[in-house]
Amino acid sequence: MAYDTGILFREDSYLKEINATVLAINDRGGIVTDQTVFYATSGGQPGDTGVFVRDSGSTVNIAATITGETKEEIIHIPAADQPSVTVGETLMLRIDWDRRYKLMRMHTACHLLSVVCPFPITGAAVSEDDSRVDFDLPDAGVTKEDITRKMMELVEANHPIFTRWITDEELAANPGLIKSKNVRPPSGTGRIRLVCIGENASVDSQPCGGTHVATTGEVGTIHIGKIEKKGKENRRFRIRFGALPEGV
Repeated sequence: MAYDTGILFREDSYLKEINATVLAINDRGGIVTDQTVFYATSGGQPGDTGVFVRDSGSTVNIAATITGETKEEIIHIPAADQPSVTVGETLMLRIDWDRRYKLMRMHTACHLLSVVCPFPITGAAVSEDDSRVDFDLPDAGVTKEDITRKMMELVEANHPIFTRWITDEELAANPGLIKSKNVRPPSGTGRIRLVCIGENASVDSQPCGGTHVATTGEVGTIHIGKIEKKGKENRRFRIRFGALPEGV
């Protein structure tokens, strides 16, 4: 049986903790609650870690978060040797905010890279310190320095970032919103979540279920650490925090 979880990070990625009720515990110990602030691994972004706090004050460390039978079912995976919770129990769910915020900044940086490099995306992975975006780009013809400069211009402009929802039909009528070459956003639920950058989405708008910061300025200083050739028509761009090292 699949459960629907109230997924609060979709509307407010800055929520750090909430109270929730345990709906189910699966045969592997995964915990499903009626609502959550924990992001589940999806779209290249890893799931949240954190703790559940019980009424007694004891804690359950959460080592990973994944989706269940549907994208609407969020399963929290306890670390090894954690105390068991019970169905119906009320818990406080608290994410590892420092880690999440780095992932939010990095995920947003990936969107900025897709603006600077408007080519079909063939893959992506977000991490806390080194993220990557792969493009269908036969001859790069670009440099780390040039891409870094253009991305930092977007960061320093401090554009607003917001989400809005469109229908499946609206997405079908605007196929250019989809930047991924091989993966289409899930449809059939009747609505698609867009992440928009700039006033009236003047900089970018694309389907995405991940978590992002509220302005491009929050991304901070970033640079392209490496551009790698991955096949005849594939280039991998690696994004890192901090300024581009001189002479590298």
